[in-house]
Amino acid sequence: MSALLWLHGGGYVIGKPEMDDATCAQFVQELGLTVVSVDYRLAPQHPFPAGLDDSYLALTWLASQAQPLGIDPTRIAIGGQSAGAGLAAALAQLAHDRQGVQPTFQLLVYPMLDDRTVLRTELDNGNHVAWTQTSNRFGWEAYLGQPGGAATVPAYAVPARREDLAGLPPTWLGVGTLDLFHDEDVTYAQRLQAAGVACELVIVPGAFHGFDVFDAQLPLAQEFRRAQIEALRRQLFTTVSPDSFEV
Repeated sequence: MSALLWLHGGGYVIGKPEMDDATCAQFVQELGLTVVSVDYRLAPQHPFPAGLDDSYLALTWLASQAQPLGIDPTRIAIGGQSAGAGLAAALAQLAHDRQGVQPTFQLLVYPMLDDRTVLRTELDNGNHVAWTQTSNRFGWEAYLGQPGGAATVPAYAVPARREDLAGLPPTWLGVGTLDLFHDEDVTYAQRLQAAGVACELVIVPGAFHGFDVFDAQLPLAQEFRRAQIEALRRQLFTTVSPDSFEV
């Protein structure tokens, strides 16, 4: 059986696993996989690396319990929404470098990847829904323990700051054109592809941050979720060529 380690969103400062129960249940029902949703610690009470440490611990636990859970340890994916997707991206980098458990796939749903976006003052007055530039500055500062966009950040704290993306697992990344994270997400997907990582980028015209959560019954939201399910199906239940992914 395949498995998905899931990380909820909330800007690194709010949220809990239960908020994504409907999403995780759909993955289970559609694909028949095991989903483990992580209750990671939140900033500012627990700044970096607490959330990432919790996520890595959950990943290693899941791999260690593969036999009793009936899981194939070579078919463990990681994923999440928003800040959870940012944590998943950081987790993929950390797991790659530690050479222990190696996720086979990462599912990044409008990920929060780059603290330097807070420096883009032209976004301050943007008509962003759900997650604004003000929210973004607070989230990154709480998580990093310093203002976003500083000259240096700790390794793995900001996934987009990593220079070498080679060797990371195949990736699905989805984001809307009206999402505050649109530009940083597209750039990260393109950098993955340039580094030789198979990456499928899905851009949803006219979609804001978390649009699929506001009304999961909208055809656009259902199509977006269907794209995620099919990406998981391809990676966890079939063998595909990296050439099948394009940015």
